[in-house]
Amino acid sequence: MKITEIRSLSKDELLQKEKDLKKELFNLRFRHKMGELENPVKIRDIRKDIARVKTITSELKGRG
Repeated sequence: MKITEIRSLSKDELLQKEKDLKKELFNLRFRHKMGELENPVKIRDIRKDIARVKTITSELKGRG
């Protein structure tokens, strides 16, 4: 997910996106432990997306 896409979301959408990404990360980690995950790099990508969403969320909180 690109940073411009994340910046275009509202606060509520950002919170929902973070929830969705965390749920997806959980599922990917579970599949990885079970040996069903074909591309483990996807876990890293999701973690980075979560960090991007959190960064934008904190920026919006700082602006008030």
